[in-house]
This record gives sequence, C-alpha cells and structure tokens, in this order.
Amino acid sequence: MNLLLFDREERQGKRLFLTGRRAEHIQKVLRLQPGDQLRLGEVNGLVGTGVICKITDTGVELKVGLTTAPRPEPDITLILALPRPIMLKRILKQATTLGVKEFHLIRTRRVEKSFYHSPVLKAENIRDILLQALEQAMDTRLPQVHIHKQFKPFVQDILPSLPGTRLLAHPGESASLFDLLAPHRQSGPEKTKDGSGTSVLLAVGPEGGFVDYECEQFAAQGFSTFTMGSRILHVDTAVVALLAQVQLLLDASF
Repeated sequence: MNLLLFDREERQGKRLFLTGRRAEHIQKVLRLQPGDQLRLGEVNGLVGTGVICKITDTGVELKVGLTTAPRPEPDITLILALPRPIMLKRILKQATTLGVKEFHLIRTRRVEKSFYHSPVLKAENIRDILLQALEQAMDTRLPQVHIHKQFKPFVQDILPSLPGTRLLAHPGESASLFDLLAPHRQSGPEKTKDGSGTSVLLAVGPEGGFVDYECEQFAAQGFSTFTMGSRILHVDTAVVALLAQVQLLLDASF
C-alpha cells in the first residue's frame, strides 16, 4: 500500500478515523506511531499526508492535509471480453495499476454465460479490487466498470459514443501496434474531452480471439486491428503487455 485511500464521507473536517484493513496496515505493516506521517488520498480527489493523532483498540485517528492533484495520465478505455473470474480479478487490478480509467466488460461468442454469475462482478468486490490497485499505483481516480451482457447492443448503442483512437488486438493480423500509432507522431491521436492528453480505446478479445462477425462489427465502428506477434498469450498477460506498449508508444511519440 503506497497510498492510503479513504472516501470523502469518512473525513470529518481535517480528522479521519480508520478501522479494519487500513488501520491494521498502519499498525502492523507500517508500524507507525502517534506523530508519524503517511501518504493519503481521497478517492477521486486530492493526495497529501496524514499525521497520526491517536491509535486505539478500535482504529487509528489522523489529521489530514490534502494538497496535490494526482498526476495526469493518458485516458485509456479497455473493452474486454469477459474472462474467467480468477483472470478477471488479475486484469482489473493490473490494468488499473497501469492507468486504465474505464472498463467495458462484454459478452462475445467465446465468453461463457456462467462468467456473469461470478461474485467477482458484484459492485463491492470490484471496488475493493480497484482500490487496492490505486493504492499500489498512488492514484485516487477510481475507474468506471461497465458490464454488458449482449454484444450487439453494446456495439450499436454504446460503442459509437466512446471517444479515443480505436485499436483492436487480434491474432493473425499483419499490422503492429507501432504501425497504427506511429502515424500519430504528426497529427496526434484523439484528445481527451478537456484537451489535456491522449485518448485510447483498446479492445481485447477472449482466449482464441474475436470471431469474424465480431471483428467486422468493430471494424464498422472504426477500429484498426493489429497483432502482438506470433506467440499466443493468456488474456491477463496480453492485457498487461498491450497497456505497457501503448504507454511506451504514447510517451515516445507525443
């Protein structure tokens, strides 16, 4: 935990009282005492420091000072064919740590219907995973997670409104991610709504990839397909590798 996060409703003025996992972390992992400082962040808000005022049997009381906005990063939206629950947990955490700000979990032909009944998809479980990732990355901006149970309504009704340079990872293609992003060295990819950075819309399919019909639907919505190479990766490995490549190319190009 590199940044301890809390919700605005938990703070009373400049005072914050923590219990449970966070209080235990302060006492047993960080081993802090009254008067010590640690890094704090308000979910979807500023970051700063907290000074420990009191440690009791029930929790930890801190005095909070928030001064700095989290650093700006590229706006990356990940469209992901819903994977197996254990893999989904890893992807949500790793992708959030790497800066994904919005997830769209979609149903494709190769996605098993039973995946949608997993407890991982409960809102409170997703939020806990995302918060742990933000604590690792030292960010406060909680990603949005949207769950879509039908492919066609998502492609026809939701996808047209999503901003960003549209990229689809698919095995067997000839173009690379570099081929698609390199032309933007001169013009730059689509900007975020506030003009502060780049916006990327990345689609990743299930094990085995999207079927032809699904690829055609994405292509009709302006997606360009690319390959990661000849090796076939598990989805969680592919997502991490893709996000790292996107970040590297954006940093190098703009």
